[in-house]
Order: sequence, then structure tokens, then C-alpha cells
Amino acid sequence: MDTNTSAHAPVALAMLDPAIQPRRAKPPTNEPAPPPPPSSPPIRIALLLPLRSSTLAPAAEAVRAGFMAGMARDGTGFKADVVATGDAPRDVLDAYARAAVASDVIVGPLARSAVAALADSDAVTRPTVALSMPEDRAAVPRGMLVAGLSIEDEARQVAEWAAREHPHGRALILTGGAAWAQRAAGAFEARWTELGHTDQRFPVPSGAAGKAAMGELKQRLEIDPPDLLFAALDSAALRPVRAVAGAAIPCYGGGTANPGRTAEPGAPDFDGVRLLDLPWIVRPDHPAVMVYPRPLDTDQPLDMDRLYALGIDAFRVARELALRDGAPFGIDGVTGRLDVSPGPGGRLRLQRREAAVVVHAGAFEPVDRER
Repeated sequence: MDTNTSAHAPVALAMLDPAIQPRRAKPPTNEPAPPPPPSSPPIRIALLLPLRSSTLAPAAEAVRAGFMAGMARDGTGFKADVVATGDAPRDVLDAYARAAVASDVIVGPLARSAVAALADSDAVTRPTVALSMPEDRAAVPRGMLVAGLSIEDEARQVAEWAAREHPHGRALILTGGAAWAQRAAGAFEARWTELGHTDQRFPVPSGAAGKAAMGELKQRLEIDPPDLLFAALDSAALRPVRAVAGAAIPCYGGGTANPGRTAEPGAPDFDGVRLLDLPWIVRPDHPAVMVYPRPLDTDQPLDMDRLYALGIDAFRVARELALRDGAPFGIDGVTGRLDVSPGPGGRLRLQRREAAVVVHAGAFEPVDRER
């Protein structure tokens, strides 16, 4: 049955067509929207994930599990259908077209390339919560809300945090050679410069070359110490840096620098490191986080935990989109504070503010930040 005949069609289409005027009173921005009346047919959400992909299936399964955990708690009045796809953009677009006929809201795709293919098509006919930032694209179609985790957004937030703590500081950006590290370093540098600060870069290669670079870094820090370090590195690469730099120079990083379960209590390697990461990872005792179940695999990598958390918040965002008729809203999510508001051209945009913590004796101590 075509969704246009559904009782929820005006709800689902309001953010696509401004001419459709909702009649329900909208709840306050910072309060969850009440569930639909019990007499109403369920609002249908299609969860579009690459579960048939040879490379992305584990990530897709983590998102699916989180989505279902969120729906189990907050899904009164909703029905979810999981739509499995492969990697090919044509497969994703065909699956989206089929889902759009039978659903009020769509969550997905997950892969950056698939989101880009959908954004470049004319297929977006339902409110859509994309789970990644599309590649090489600043704007997305009306009706598409990007809710994916962004290493660039995270790095820009770290720059703003560091600038508040060091208003006249010079930064030394430590970066590895991976594409994600270069993106993080570039985003931090651009925002740091916008805020009126100066910086320099220092490459930290992997392997034997990395060991040699530590001697050069030690000498550089002794001759001309910066006011702070930004580590566009993973925790394994950051560990020898901390051994060389010590705790005297403040060190900032994003989620990739989080040592997670490898930061044993009493180990000095990461003491004092300032990290920005998801509340799900660094604030497990936060009230907004505690109400959702943890993955059954408690030893899975942190990236899988982050995708599970993304699944929880993806359902919550889709729920609010459906119930609020496209009006702005805010959520204290497990991936951060989420604020959805109108952007250029009337398109909705999502801003995520992650949790700031300082590592101390293997634990994460929250840091109060201006929002």
C-alpha cells in the first residue's frame, strides 16, 4: 500500500512539503514527543543497512542491534522493518525506492558512498535519517537529515574546547598517515585558525619510522614547546607520544585516541589526556545513557560500541521526526547532545555535541563545557 494513503502520511511528508500544515500541537523542543494514540496505525520505519555486505555487515549489525534496543524502550506506536542491502549503490537505491513505498520514515544508508549516491539521486521522498556524512558533499536533499558520526565535527569541537582553555595558545598537531587522521587534523586546523590561533603539524609515521620520529619530537618539544598538542592519532600511536611529551603539555584528542579498556588504573600513559567522545563510551553512568541495555558482547571494539550507540540515537531521531512534523527538537542522546533545527533552504540539520572528559587513573572525569 502506498504510504500516501496512510494516516501518518502528513506526519511523514511535512518536512518535505511546507504546504502540508500539521494540526497536532507540538511538544516542547527539549521534551520527548508523546507516542501516537493507541487507536492510530503504527508509524512505519524502514532500517536500511548493508547486512549483505562482506565488509560492512558487522558494522551494520551493531547499528541494527542498537536501533532495536532504542525501539524496545521508546517504540510504542512504531513498527520497524529491516531492509538488507549489499554494497552496490544501485542495490541501495532500489532498496530505498521499495522501502519508501511501504514506510513513513527511513533510517539509512550507512556507507558514505551509499549516502552520497542517494543524495545525488531524486529518490528521497520520505524523511530520511542518513547514518553517514556523504562523501564530498556539503548539502543534502530536503528531507534527508544526516545523523552519522563525524570525525571532522569532533575535531572542530576539540579545537573550540582547546581555544577556551588556551585563549592565546599555539598548537602542535600530531597526525598519522591514515585518511581519517588527515581529515581530523585538517578539521582541527581549519577551526583553530578561524578562532585566531596558530599551529604547526608534526607527522607521526607508523612502524620503525615512528620510533625514529619520537626522538625528533622530544627535541622539538624541548626547544620550542607548544601550549598544547592535538593528537589526530589512535591510542596505540599516542602512547609513545605521551612517553616523550609527558603531562606538562596539555594533550587533546577525539574518540580515536581513547585508550578504552587498555587504560589500566594507575597507568600514567594517558593521565591528563583530554578526550572528546560519545557519552555512551565515556559517561556510562549518565542518566540518559543508563536506561539503554549494553551490547551482549562486552569485549567488542569501541568502534562497534559507537555504532551500537548510533543505532539507539538513530531510532530516537527518526521517532521525533515522525511525531514533530518536521519541527526543531533536542535530545540528550547516547552519542551526545543532539539538536535538530532548520538550516539553509529550510532543510533540517543535526548538531551533535559530544562529551568532554579528562583521563585520570584509568577513569574518565567529566569536564563542564559551554554549549
